[in-house]
Amino acid sequence: MQVSVYIATSLDGFIARPDGSIDWLINAGNPGDSEDYGYADFMATVDCLAMGRNTFEKALSFPEWPYEGRRVVVLSRSLSEVPESAKGKVELFSGTVGELTRTLKAQEVRRLYIDGGKVIQSFLQAGLVTDMTLTRIPVLIGDGLPLFGTLHEDVYAEHVETTSFKSGFTQSVYKLRAQQDAN
Repeated sequence: MQVSVYIATSLDGFIARPDGSIDWLINAGNPGDSEDYGYADFMATVDCLAMGRNTFEKALSFPEWPYEGRRVVVLSRSLSEVPESAKGKVELFSGTVGELTRTLKAQEVRRLYIDGGKVIQSFLQAGLVTDMTLTRIPVLIGDGLPLFGTLHEDVYAEHVETTSFKSGFTQSVYKLRAQQDAN
């Protein structure tokens, strides 16, 4: 099973402001720019999306649920039930990322898209991420929630490709190597 990251960061490596705001991302690019930067093509390959509680709450604040028709699992130890506005749209999971991965493999999920800083960091620490698509947005926000956190060991990545867009965005795709493959 592929476990994929597809996320945007500021030039200084943040995915959101300290309060979780992504206004800098919404305001990025060119006015009227309808480019989706490959997101629709990527999503067409995804069987399931896993996100953390903070990312889930941010998605709930959008005018429309952005994952309509998709299987979405919210990883949370603090949520005991799905909010009324999300009933039928998400499932809750309180286990470890390893348990989730084993469960989804047994259900024949081929590609899992993981979203949210803490979730991505947990999957990286567990050595479960297979590939990453990182889109760098040409803005420095100075402080915020970092994409990457502390790791127990080095994570080696093989660069696959980088694409530059008129907006100034750059998107790089990486395959991650298992630790034993990196030695």
